[in-house]
Amino acid sequence: MLLTARRLALATLDRQLLLERRRLDVAEAVRRICALQAQTPASPYLALWNRVRDFVPGDLDAAFADGRIVKATLMRITLHAVHAEDYAPYHAAMLSTLRASRVHDRRFTSTELTPADADALLPPLADFLAQPRSGAEVEEEFTGRFGEHAHRMWWALRTYAPIRHVPTGGPWSFAQPHSYLAATTAPGSVAPRSAAAGSTAPGSAPPSEAAAGVRRLLLAHLRAFGPASAQDFARFTLLGRSVITRALDALGDRVVRVEGPGRAALFDLADAVVPAEDTPAPPRLLPMWDSTLLAHAVPGRVLPPEYRPLVVRRNGDMLPCLLVDGQVAGVWRAVDGGLELTAFHRLGKAAWRGLTEEAEKLSALLAARDPAVYRRYGHWWDKGFPGVETTIVKG
Repeated sequence: MLLTARRLALATLDRQLLLERRRLDVAEAVRRICALQAQTPASPYLALWNRVRDFVPGDLDAAFADGRIVKATLMRITLHAVHAEDYAPYHAAMLSTLRASRVHDRRFTSTELTPADADALLPPLADFLAQPRSGAEVEEEFTGRFGEHAHRMWWALRTYAPIRHVPTGGPWSFAQPHSYLAATTAPGSVAPRSAAAGSTAPGSAPPSEAAAGVRRLLLAHLRAFGPASAQDFARFTLLGRSVITRALDALGDRVVRVEGPGRAALFDLADAVVPAEDTPAPPRLLPMWDSTLLAHAVPGRVLPPEYRPLVVRRNGDMLPCLLVDGQVAGVWRAVDGGLELTAFHRLGKAAWRGLTEEAEKLSALLAARDPAVYRRYGHWWDKGFPGVETTIVKG
């Protein structure tokens, strides 16, 4: 059966819990949708508000505080929030990519420090981060060994060492300055290895653990964003083609090939279900950098190509979006007293009614937390958006 573009979009929305809010524990919701991009502290909260029925922000506060959800640098060398039991295998899968992005970068190599210098610091860094520390404290601790280069050493290690961010307060749990803690291993997960790990190359995961991590991450990606291509998984992770091919081969009949509208081969879980063509998609107000828009090589699955330049700005910022019938139809931002909704094309009364209801609920959540959420990105609205209609929804 050939899957249409519409059914592919609905499949992603369904697996991302965007066709219907589910009554789930926040940690289980994060596990179901693989990961939440978390470079902006508010985004995991707003992402779960879109997906979890009767979402309570305090539940996510508690999950971050007790470590059931881990915030760390992972896929795409970007901060993500993941279930604690997924952190170690995901880190093992990504470790080679994370490490290479730093120890082979000119900003690191220009210091004349070597990858071996960085790897040798992993065990003492883990000891030092047995309790929460700020970046400044880490740099001060190792200044005696690396002098002025301690800053670059920490820049490299905070990306690939097994480290998680610790809540520091503020409306969305994480505020400046950042605080870091050595990542512990959750029950049933695979422990990341340090420079002292047997015959394994320093700073890298044992091959078996890395391969197992890639397979687990690939299955999670298909469960959360499938059907998907190898290129989609590469886009989501920055892992190489050969690594992905080996993982697909190793998964055997757990993964099947399906036919889609494009040239790229699509893969899915053998027992996965795809919604029918006529399944309705409710309106949603997605946060900045929502993972739904970042999980595929061609973002047209839910982001029409003509709107990509409006949503994805020239420096990579991805604005908070309006979803109408499963497609990005505009953007939203917080304004004094409520939310401003901007559509890229004319919408019908029913669409505006649904968006308004969502905006009223989101305004109530923001009023209790951070009415000025994402305000620092307001400059993208200064020149306006062409050919639009705008409404302001008061909280």
